[in-house]
Amino acid sequence: MKTYINPDQSLWSSLAKRPAIDKNELESTVKDILKNVIANGDKALKEYNATFHQLPSDYDFTIAEDELNVVEGEISAELKTAIDVAYDNIYAFHNAQKESVEEIETTSGVVCWRQQKGIDKVGLYIPGGTAPLFSTVLMLGIPAQIAGCKVVQMCTPPQKDGTIHPAMLYAAKKCGIQAVYKVGGAQAIAALAYGTETIEKTYKIFGPGNQYVTKAKELVSMDDCAIDMPAGPSELLVYADQSGIPEFVAADLLSQAEHGADSQVILVSSTEEMAKACIEELEKQLPLLPRKDMAEKAIANSKALVIEDVEKAWSFINAYAPEHLIVASELSEKYIQYVDNAGSVFLGNYTPESAGDYASGTNHTLPTSGFAKMYSGVNLASFCTSITFQKIYKAGIQNLGKHIEVMAENEELFAHKNAVTLRLNRLSNDNN
Repeated sequence: MKTYINPDQSLWSSLAKRPAIDKNELESTVKDILKNVIANGDKALKEYNATFHQLPSDYDFTIAEDELNVVEGEISAELKTAIDVAYDNIYAFHNAQKESVEEIETTSGVVCWRQQKGIDKVGLYIPGGTAPLFSTVLMLGIPAQIAGCKVVQMCTPPQKDGTIHPAMLYAAKKCGIQAVYKVGGAQAIAALAYGTETIEKTYKIFGPGNQYVTKAKELVSMDDCAIDMPAGPSELLVYADQSGIPEFVAADLLSQAEHGADSQVILVSSTEEMAKACIEELEKQLPLLPRKDMAEKAIANSKALVIEDVEKAWSFINAYAPEHLIVASELSEKYIQYVDNAGSVFLGNYTPESAGDYASGTNHTLPTSGFAKMYSGVNLASFCTSITFQKIYKAGIQNLGKHIEVMAENEELFAHKNAVTLRLNRLSNDNN
């Protein structure tokens, strides 16, 4: 992990770059996958399962209802309890995001309000190539459940034996997800966006993934399918001042690095001594990890920066706009004022990013690659449309009508004016 001491601002752009494969090759590959699924539907999905997962060509990628009904007995009581606790916390946090319907009388006789409605058909993509991310099932399934989405479909890559981890199915059942398909990668995004003989076309797709999945989401969003956000390989930035605890900082950095070789972690420290202590701890902990090979590759893409000036440090952090941001400090709350761009923030030495990944209640599906500058993480509103309503009474059109007429006439939209004039004339005649 290379260390940069008070790097010049001219270097910040290069230091903030994420690892990436050739964009032209990536887009070409993903476009071919999308076209194949559009043209060949289920047949293409089975071919990709054969190619990427070495499954038989007649492999059934659907999950039967009876499979969902037996999963509870296939996971330990301890894991079931942990999932149940996480479910309750995530549900509570997202349920509190419901908007109350509040009628506003903007002018006497003119009443306006806004109401949330769940998106009818949504697709959830759950990564599963290197780890069974049943936590992501909860993060996406729970707000969809609260929103009242009518059709909720889930795609996830099969394991080596062609099955889905029972914890993922338990979480899916708990969230009321109606259909689960053993399909991963860009082909799953294509199926959810365009539909196949088996998988129904959805209106919006949610979920993180690798660069192929992210590119597929980007491309389908140019058609008639919305996406939650660009959410690619995971990333974490830790800001550690002199009151940070190096052992904890190192563990947090590694917790993100083990996600995948294309993940990235950044350490920004206020002192050279703290940065050195954190890196030494990281080097101690890394060899002990079962996924150390994966983490090592991510660490190779990662950096440590010592920026002694607090305001400059936070300028860099906001320019990087991390998916996850940990403030490792006993005085973490004083730094809140500096946070402008981040997906999710973890304050203090005893708030690991892992808590947000699993069970504290906040959502872990967050914008990556600097998109936190303009995107929020997944929340209840992500699964809703907000429809505006208005009701104008007779007194209301009389109070507001003349102003609408003047505006319409000056925009030279006389049909707009006439729609008001006719009503005002009717009311005037009725009063005579």
